[in-house]
Amino acid sequence: MLRSLSIRDIVLIDRLDFSFRKGLCVLTGETGAGKSILLDALGLTLGARAVTGMVRHGARQAVVGAEFDIARNHPARRLLAEHGLGTEDPLILRRVISGDGGSRAFVNDQPVSAALLREIGATLVEIQGQHASRELLNPGMHAPLLDAFGGLEGNLDTVGSAHRGWVKAVEAEAEAEAALEGARRDEQYLRHNLAELEALAPEPGEAARLAEDRAFLRNGAKLAEAVDVAYQELTAGRSIEAALGAARRAIDGEANNAGGRLDGISDFLASAAIETAEAVAKLESVMAELDFDPRRLEEVEERLFALQAAARKYDTDVDSLARLGDDIAAKLSELDTGADNLARLARGRRETRKIYLDAAKHLRRRRMETAPVFDRAVAAELAPLKLKRALFRTRIEPLAEADWRAAGTERATFEISTIPDTPPGPLARIASGGELARIMLALKVVLSGRGSVPTLVFDEVDSGIGGAVAAAVGERLARLGSDMQVLVVTHSPQVAARGAHHWRVLKRDEGARLVTQVDELDATDRREEIARMLAGAKVTDEARAAADRLLAAGR
Repeated sequence: MLRSLSIRDIVLIDRLDFSFRKGLCVLTGETGAGKSILLDALGLTLGARAVTGMVRHGARQAVVGAEFDIARNHPARRLLAEHGLGTEDPLILRRVISGDGGSRAFVNDQPVSAALLREIGATLVEIQGQHASRELLNPGMHAPLLDAFGGLEGNLDTVGSAHRGWVKAVEAEAEAEAALEGARRDEQYLRHNLAELEALAPEPGEAARLAEDRAFLRNGAKLAEAVDVAYQELTAGRSIEAALGAARRAIDGEANNAGGRLDGISDFLASAAIETAEAVAKLESVMAELDFDPRRLEEVEERLFALQAAARKYDTDVDSLARLGDDIAAKLSELDTGADNLARLARGRRETRKIYLDAAKHLRRRRMETAPVFDRAVAAELAPLKLKRALFRTRIEPLAEADWRAAGTERATFEISTIPDTPPGPLARIASGGELARIMLALKVVLSGRGSVPTLVFDEVDSGIGGAVAAAVGERLARLGSDMQVLVVTHSPQVAARGAHHWRVLKRDEGARLVTQVDELDATDRREEIARMLAGAKVTDEARAAADRLLAAGR
């Protein structure tokens, strides 16, 4: 529910703060007093487009804010949570407009995009009027209204889920079919590549090993000379092992007479002898390895060149050749299993299509059952609104399969006939602007309590009507106000008399400028305002008496 609206420097309004209440809230005032400015300001807080000229002359910027109380499970809270915005109460939407028409938006004092502000605002307030009612001309909104009346949201969810499953299955089958077709088209080429890679038999890490071998083999002569010199030094004449052994025996023979000074030397000599023996053995092993076939270097280089050439051919690195062969083998394997997989996916597509059609068929049956009940309910509301001879009908017709969607396999379209004995036709061709506004009011009454938007605004929905029709409009607005908060801008005394709360909008002359002010009316002032609406500039006793009768009828 809209709790309050705060306006700073919007057109004729320099500073205005007022609070709203539950029920039917009416705003009256002479033409040009600024009632539309109030709705424009409210629209800005809901994400409406800011335009140049909205900032009051002489002001640097305009600021408008709206405060809302919302239920714990209201959709706006989900949007707030999804975007990391505060969900504390109350919810405050604010808009700052600069002189050039630029604007900034805030939710709970956190900056947001205008698009997000519109998305949140759409869950809080719905504004209707002669222009807004032209939404009825869009057949795309008719089925949702019918579904809301019939409480078909659960059926819609089921159909939507089934439709997504079917679409997913169709896409999976198409992708698999395209992949299989591509594999078949490239089969000969792939088999040639696989045979070539299998013959090459590359191994991960092989290139690095071959490079090391090539470096080793290319430097074989120098390595052999160095190893031979080292070996000769260690083994020529009396071996180092023998010298170390003799030294150890000499030390061990006199260790007991050295008073501990020779302790540990024997162990060092023993360790040196062991490591020297290991070094000699290693040198002998390397010498044996260096006794290689001269053709070995040629073989290593040929293998390395072959691997590098294959890597260039397949635009990859040598270590990835083995994985590439596995990938090609897997693609070729799909040719053997692809047909079976495609058949499985086709079965899945047929099964999900049937699930969707069964759910859509059930939804269609529910819509067919709901439509005549809905039509009768709307007709009952149209009769007192000077449309008693109108014939309202919901037309349900099947869609081509290419147009099946998450909302079902048929379209629902509202049609009307306002002249007896003429067939109903589309609203856009039959209904006038005023009739559309009254049809929208009838729909809102019929759908009362079935939506999540807690505040409904009507902008001069009673334009061009009077007498009993205006009284009927007022009575229906009051009924709406018993279920939700309704704000109505009106010039009709019959409508104004039905309000639970009444504000008067007037323009005040402050010498150098005109400003708009809004006053909440008590019982006495309200009587005078309704009498003014009845009589015009000069309020008479007869007008006051008529105002009393209207107020009494509205209680």
